[in-house]
Amino acid sequence: MKMSDDAEKIITKLENSGFEAYFVGGCVRDKLMGRPVHDYDITTNALPEQIMNVFKDFHLITAGLKHGTVTVIYNKAPYEITTYRIDGGYSDSRHPDSVKFTSNLEDDLVRRDFTINSIAMDKHGIICDPLGGSDDIKKA
Repeated sequence: MKMSDDAEKIITKLENSGFEAYFVGGCVRDKLMGRPVHDYDITTNALPEQIMNVFKDFHLITAGLKHGTVTVIYNKAPYEITTYRIDGGYSDSRHPDSVKFTSNLEDDLVRRDFTINSIAMDKHGIICDPLGGSDDIKKA
């Protein structure tokens, strides 16, 4: 199961810099459901400053920095790269009141809103699915 070549290059660049990196959320869900993928979210153990350093020669959007997200523009497409995190409470039901970065992929996956969005996939198509989201997709 292959993602776009450009998306895989983003993952490879993080890995070549010594970090873990996985596709996560909607792009994995859509790929597993046989739907076209329109955007790519990536999760990593790299901290935001490290992400910015790895992609220092790219156009970066840092509007999501307080939540650990750096958007990298590559070949005119945005790639949201977010540090593994654990969220605090949600007083507005949409954005966490606080975030704590973690070095553990599963900590990041279990905080997500739905099991089908809590699936990570590496660039080789290997799935990490601690909440059974792929089973939920099969049942749908």
